[in-house]
Amino acid sequence: MLDVLIALMPAACCAVYFFGLKAVWLIAVCVGSTVGAEALCRLAMRREMSVGDFSAVLTGLLLAFNLPPDIPLWMAALGSVFAIVVAKQIFGGLGYNPFNPALAGRAFMLISFTGPMTTWTKSAWTLSAGSVEATTTATPLALIKKGAEGFDWSQAAFIKDLFIGNVNGCIGEVSALALLIGAVYLLVRKVITWHIPVSFFAAVFVFAMFKGGVPPLVHILSGGCVLGACFMATDYVTSPITPLGKIIFGVGCGVFTMLIRTADPANGGYPEGVSFSILVMNAFTPLINRWTRPRPFAKLKAQS
Repeated sequence: MLDVLIALMPAACCAVYFFGLKAVWLIAVCVGSTVGAEALCRLAMRREMSVGDFSAVLTGLLLAFNLPPDIPLWMAALGSVFAIVVAKQIFGGLGYNPFNPALAGRAFMLISFTGPMTTWTKSAWTLSAGSVEATTTATPLALIKKGAEGFDWSQAAFIKDLFIGNVNGCIGEVSALALLIGAVYLLVRKVITWHIPVSFFAAVFVFAMFKGGVPPLVHILSGGCVLGACFMATDYVTSPITPLGKIIFGVGCGVFTMLIRTADPANGGYPEGVSFSILVMNAFTPLINRWTRPRPFAKLKAQS
């Protein structure tokens, strides 16, 4: 848990740099709410206190990373309590929850507070299309979903903004560079393996390549793809344990993400699909573990 928290520090610093005190307050409220909810739950259930394992801190930080900077703080607190109480402690606590608590909290907030969760204020980010340059209140994925006429998605300045983090979005997902630095740290420390992130990115890349229209790299760098692939899909509790299972899981996450992202907006399709794709694949984790479980070729005969 501490290694993952350390790995998320570059993204946290970028969140504060791009969004200022809004990010600081959002992180503080989410982390404080998750830790408080965990402590109260453990006391109510008369079980050993688990706040010291830092899992509640990590849940709060990840949930904050998945929220827009202007979300009302009371909504963030309510989502944090839901993530701990409903998505984690009701199932027995760490190690027993079938779904990623932070993503469950985000899904609850998205359904309950759709407006605030999908509203973005003007920032320093500008969108240049031909001779027109305008400040936008949309995220890159929202623009892709609507179809920004005359915009060259492959222009170098736009790719740079996506990579560095100078775009609208949830506070912890905007900087792909900061997140990849953290992911490399986790790989070096052997906290995670390459299987889920690489298969996730590969599925998104191949799907986007055949779909056409928007370069695959844009889909990978936009929204919560990097955050989800490297820090949320790799959660030990809710992801498969075998190498093959992890690859199947990552591919499934990538495919579901792109199915949601590229769905017809006329049918109410949501611009982002990372959170829901991981939650869907969380449900398949027990089956994937069973399908990919190594089988012995032989066993010793019992001695008489």
